[in-house]
Amino acid sequence: MRADPPGEPAPPQDSEPAAIASNPPDGMTWIAPPTDAEQRQAEREEAARLKTALQEAKRIETARLDAERQAAAEALRAQAAQREAERQEAAKAARIEAERQEAALVETTRLEAARKEVARQEAARAEAARLELEQQEARRQLVARQDAARQEANLVEAARLETLRQEAIRQEAARADAARLEVERQEATRLLTARQEAAQQEAARQTAVRAEASRQEAARAEAARQEAERQEAAKQAAAKQEAVRQDAARQEAARVEAAKQEAARQEALQAQAARLEADKQEAAKAARLEAERQEALRQNTARQEAARAEATRQEAERQEAAKRLAARQEAARQETAKQEAARAQATREELARQEAARQQAARTEAARLEAERQEATRQAAAKQEEARQEAARQAAAQQDAARQAAARADAARQEAARASAARQEAERQEAAAQAQAQAQAQAQAQAAARQEAGRQEAERLEAAKQAAAHQEAARQDAGRQEAARVEAARLDAVRVATEQREERLKAIGRQLNEEADRRAAAVAARPSPTLPSSWSSARRGRIFGRSDTNEEMVRYAEAWSRKIELNMTFDAIREAAKQPHTDPLVMVAVRSDGSVESVSFVRSSGVPALDEAIRSVIQSQAGYPPFQPALAREFDVIEIRRSWHFDMAIRLY
Repeated sequence: MRADPPGEPAPPQDSEPAAIASNPPDGMTWIAPPTDAEQRQAEREEAARLKTALQEAKRIETARLDAERQAAAEALRAQAAQREAERQEAAKAARIEAERQEAALVETTRLEAARKEVARQEAARAEAARLELEQQEARRQLVARQDAARQEANLVEAARLETLRQEAIRQEAARADAARLEVERQEATRLLTARQEAAQQEAARQTAVRAEASRQEAARAEAARQEAERQEAAKQAAAKQEAVRQDAARQEAARVEAAKQEAARQEALQAQAARLEADKQEAAKAARLEAERQEALRQNTARQEAARAEATRQEAERQEAAKRLAARQEAARQETAKQEAARAQATREELARQEAARQQAARTEAARLEAERQEATRQAAAKQEEARQEAARQAAAQQDAARQAAARADAARQEAARASAARQEAERQEAAAQAQAQAQAQAQAQAAARQEAGRQEAERLEAAKQAAAHQEAARQDAGRQEAARVEAARLDAVRVATEQREERLKAIGRQLNEEADRRAAAVAARPSPTLPSSWSSARRGRIFGRSDTNEEMVRYAEAWSRKIELNMTFDAIREAAKQPHTDPLVMVAVRSDGSVESVSFVRSSGVPALDEAIRSVIQSQAGYPPFQPALAREFDVIEIRRSWHFDMAIRLY
């Protein structure tokens, strides 16, 4: 800006100033100094420009932060997808290996059954060959005896008849012995088949029991998952309500922080219920007053826009709003990530359940096909056995018919010889006739004896069969009783072990409660000005294990434990848990609003990194559900003690 030239008169002040005066006396151009209104306008324009630049810088910074968060979220999603792909690949490999082992087992079973069938057929062929050789030998001996008898018929008729009788008795004994061996073999086969069938039925029953147990376990896991989702939804709703209430309380606290804290502390000492109601009313009043104040300020700002202090205040408010907006966006992003993780977990569980159901169906179908094949094999073996027995009976009938025909032919020849001898010698004919009558009587007696022996043998076989059936029934009954006794003993052992474990846990809980009481008494007896004022006045409850007389406290502790176990927190301590350690015993103090008061180790794991990871897991899940009204009326703080165990996930006992 240039000044007036020396010696020149100044422009008039009572009129509107001209920005440029033309045609001065010396031919030069001069510029008039700015007025106060122009300076204020310039200052406003400068403030507006600075504000615009600041807003643009904030917008750029917000965009950069959003881009970084999106990149981090994308990286997390990529890592999760990679881990899911690796898990599916591992599951697929395990499934292929299981199918291969199942196929190998089926093939081994089939080969073993084929080998047994070949061995049985080979034994049957050897037995048939042996019987055929015996029959041929018997026929040969019979022919030889018939030739000798024909040669000696006239001289030793009585001796031949005696020999025939003894031979018939021996053959009958051999047939009876063969029938007895055959019955014993059939009985052994039947017993073996019955045992195999019983084993198959027992295997099918155990498979059904395992399938039922798996189904019940899946149902329990599904119920636990649904309960966890319901509690998580309730917790999130409570957290949102709590965030709204805390936001209103913070705005009110910015105006009268000291007075509000003193009033809240006195109100908490008087009555918990009245304090909660007063907080709600105070928050509503504060929100209303704040809204009215902001509206008045907004209207005043519209009327007095040039005020620099007001612009600064508005800038501060905008920054605070931006912070709150960023916090809400971050909370929404975290909520979205949690829901996405929950959906992924549910998808994985559903896929695992479907895979287990498919494998179970495949095993059931394989067992059914195996049972059908074994039943067909058994029926075929039974048919072959019946055919063999029928062939043996027909062969025996043919042999008997052959013997009878030979006997008739021999008798005819003997009759001719006797007729010829009768013509030669009457006395000898008479003796031959008497000998023939005696032989017929003896043959009839032998036939009757054979029939009686056959009837007795059939009765003996029937009695043996019935006795074997009784023995098998008694054996099966004894097996069922033994199985029932073993199952009862197992259940008793499980019950005794459970009772002993509960007693041990209760004893440990009592001991820990005593130690905590002693520590609390020592802390109370020792002056500690640094402790918060609520330490001595807070009503505290303690729970160890899964049983307590206060059902509300037990349910809250179970919900707290399920949140730790089901929210995929194992990845945070996977590496530390691989180191040799002992299961730590951790005590977590939770306030009535769901916040964590303290985390302490009753028994350390022996690995500092693992202990620190456990603290991180507990703090990362902070924002636990607030106490139910009945529980909040009784306790301000609950100390939850759990033993932490790590395998494929976190287990709290």
